[in-house]
Amino acid sequence: MSIGDLFWIFFMFSAIQPLLRQRMLEAMRVRKISQLEAQRKSRVILLVHRQETMRLLGFPIARYIDINDSEEVLRAIQMTDENVPLDLVLHTPGGLVLAALQIARAIREHKAKVTVFVPHYAMSGGTLIALAADETVMSSHAVLGPIDPQLGQSPAVSLIKVVEEKPLAKIEDQTLIMADVGRKAIAQVKQSASELLERRLPAEQAAKLAEQLASGAWTHDYPIWASTAKRLGLPVNTDMPDGVFELLKLYPQPVRMQSSGGVEYLPVRRSLPDGGDSVEVD
Repeated sequence: MSIGDLFWIFFMFSAIQPLLRQRMLEAMRVRKISQLEAQRKSRVILLVHRQETMRLLGFPIARYIDINDSEEVLRAIQMTDENVPLDLVLHTPGGLVLAALQIARAIREHKAKVTVFVPHYAMSGGTLIALAADETVMSSHAVLGPIDPQLGQSPAVSLIKVVEEKPLAKIEDQTLIMADVGRKAIAQVKQSASELLERRLPAEQAAKLAEQLASGAWTHDYPIWASTAKRLGLPVNTDMPDGVFELLKLYPQPVRMQSSGGVEYLPVRRSLPDGGDSVEVD
């Protein structure tokens, strides 16, 4: 066998290795989803968004909830009998309000129990979806976020404040238009959130909570911890099944162009024996 033959064998192996790795990962996901569904006797749906990186140019591509996501989630719900519980695993920075509302209304109208699992974070549109669930399970340090509308790079409430505090003659037409759209967007999100919350809260309490989440009282990335969510009146607990964490590990952050990531550790559980100071590895 010549050096040229070895080169082509190496080239072909290098070319198909990522494909084989992806196929193995997908098979592991299917197996883990099936196990979790069998344990919980439910339909498990994942909505997971990672920041992806183009290998050729290295530009980061942020993933958000979009219409494609809502189509797929709605299709999964339509394929589920109304007496089968839904378990929705969320890991997302948010996204398109329309898409998030489609998902939220679909799970709100599902007859059986709907549980949303938030292992790490479900911000903005992800929180809007969580409001529609019968129960939200968050890990101890997971967060939800405010649902105040954002117009481009600006919070709707901030655009409204500019118009209210700046002399009209000094405000550009585009800013006036955006502020008008912002008022409508806030009112629409408040109404939608209130309707979702009324499934399990009195109308007055639902409206008050919707106002707090959508009015822009906090910055858009303000972390709503599980303890905060409970105080707000949301049905939240922190009994996160290990299977959810194991499943989310099968959706890794795509490899970036740098040689190593920013976090490293030995992926084994460590514990101390009773009365001892040494570290034991399972």
